[in-house]
Amino acid sequence: MQNPAARTPDVIAAIATAPGRGGIGVVRVSGASLSEFAAALCGRVPQPRRAMFSAFVDAAGEAIDEGILLHFPAPASFTGEDVLELQGHGGPVVMQMLLARCLELGARLAEPGEFTRRAFLNGKLDLAQAESVADLIEASTAAAARSAVRSLSGRFSEEIHRIVDALIDLRMLVEATLDFPEEEIEFLERARAMPRLEEIRDKLESVLDRARQGALLRSGLNVVLVGEPNVGKSSLLNQLAGEDRAIVTDIAGTTRDALRETIQIEGIPLHIIDTAGLRETADTVERIGIERTWREIERADVILRLVDASAAATDTTPEASESIDARLPRGVERITVVNKIDLAGLAAGRIEEPGEPGGRIRLQVSAKRGTGIDLVRAELLRIAGWHAHGEDVILARERHLHALRAALAHVESAAAQSAALELFAEELRLAQESLGEITGEFTADDLLGVIFSRFCIGK
Repeated sequence: MQNPAARTPDVIAAIATAPGRGGIGVVRVSGASLSEFAAALCGRVPQPRRAMFSAFVDAAGEAIDEGILLHFPAPASFTGEDVLELQGHGGPVVMQMLLARCLELGARLAEPGEFTRRAFLNGKLDLAQAESVADLIEASTAAAARSAVRSLSGRFSEEIHRIVDALIDLRMLVEATLDFPEEEIEFLERARAMPRLEEIRDKLESVLDRARQGALLRSGLNVVLVGEPNVGKSSLLNQLAGEDRAIVTDIAGTTRDALRETIQIEGIPLHIIDTAGLRETADTVERIGIERTWREIERADVILRLVDASAAATDTTPEASESIDARLPRGVERITVVNKIDLAGLAAGRIEEPGEPGGRIRLQVSAKRGTGIDLVRAELLRIAGWHAHGEDVILARERHLHALRAALAHVESAAAQSAALELFAEELRLAQESLGEITGEFTADDLLGVIFSRFCIGK
């Protein structure tokens, strides 16, 4: 039989299921006119959108596997092209044999995210929806997954389009007014140009606020526990995690390497990192752990600086503790956690002290007994800037936040240029272009390459 892909050199194929063994594995193929391609795999042309049980055969007609073949003709498919899905037994060797057969028939191995990229280029998804596919796969919390599904369904894009439509309407009004300079001010006042601009700004601020919350759901915060040995870092990690994840003993230096644990607070993933106690030591292994601790500190979004309540209660700060505080990076949010209040006879509480060397906020807790742990959770949420939005949170990426901030800045600049209508109109145009970057209407090809290269192969 003639190679069915010879006339369609851009057919792509990939294993769409995760590596490893499973009951079912899927090989996905996308390209133009795949009916003959399917016939070469199973001996007959499949009916569109009908599950067909079949043997998948090699070039000699010998069965590689048997399973279900699905054929989705263009344009009613995920990519907008003809799509085949081969659902076979989920063993790694079987999947590789099926993929090799597809490559033998003329397909090439798909690049990361290429199926979704084709869906975007063929108008099946906009760029924000395409990114939500990867976000849904990578979601680390239920709240993040629900937000990704909403974006995939087009909710985020619809809000952006409504703001863009309002900008276009205002641009048309302003640019029409430029033809009648003697009536500019009166005409704009009658058309409520400035109140309409204010409404656009309010909508942008609302979307940006919800997008910031969604960015937290997507990436979370890196929270590093820092302190001298035996101040209770591992006990605090166990309390925040809700179970014993770190070894706790009275022996100083028990934790010798960074221990990572991801927890959820209000759906936000917090990556808690328990580190080796900071001190001078001759122990080679412990010294390596301390060096790794400082590397983790440099990557922290929040530092929980633990101190012993007995030292804090007497207002005595050891020289070593001062040295640690001086070395902590500036510009990183820091909470001083005064631990072991059960031994010092102190009450749990939150104290604001502007003169504190470890930061303005002091939380008094007992990690051993769990007293005051809710204060730590609440403070982490405060630092993150989290406030509940219910089902309206937008699972945003950094590029979305950048585009929203740029659009808001242009709208605010337009408000300041109301007396110069040419500049006013130009700022509105720039705001529209910034928002168009979110959905892909004004997106450079090199940016598309970066975005889709981060997808998994087969998606």
